[in-house]
Amino acid sequence: MKGKDLETVIHAFITSRLDYCNALYFGLPQSQLAHLQLVQNAAARLLTGKRRQEHITPVLSSLHWLPICFRIHFKMLLLVFKSLHGQAPLYISEMLQHYSAPRSLRSADKGLLCVARSRLKNKGDCAFAVAAPRLWNALPPDIRSAPTISTFESRLKTYLYTLAFPS
Repeated sequence: MKGKDLETVIHAFITSRLDYCNALYFGLPQSQLAHLQLVQNAAARLLTGKRRQEHITPVLSSLHWLPICFRIHFKMLLLVFKSLHGQAPLYISEMLQHYSAPRSLRSADKGLLCVARSRLKNKGDCAFAVAAPRLWNALPPDIRSAPTISTFESRLKTYLYTLAFPS
């Protein structure tokens, strides 16, 4: 099988399954995410012909594949962006509230979101209404203020790539 064909098959059968509902994986213990990471690593090795003994980080970096935990953040933040721009289901958009300061502050126009309070530290902090605003507020302002989805995706992937693969 040729390289481009193999890449298409890997994206169709493996990457698409790893990304399916992966925002639900937010907050899972690293031990459980490691199983998904092993699948991604195996797919990267199959595509590049690298052996199991070779370190996987340079391989993922050369393919421009984000590790699983960053893919989860990417999908969740993309859902927030779509929600804020009216391109997501209403039930998701209703979970997000823009931050409005009680008085005039410089942070009023930064595009921040209110972080809902949770009673349960472990499970409650993983809920979309809590986790998504925290991730969103942690983004640099130039990413939050992206005008289009394609610009947002590009800036976000670049940002997450620099976090995942510091040079």
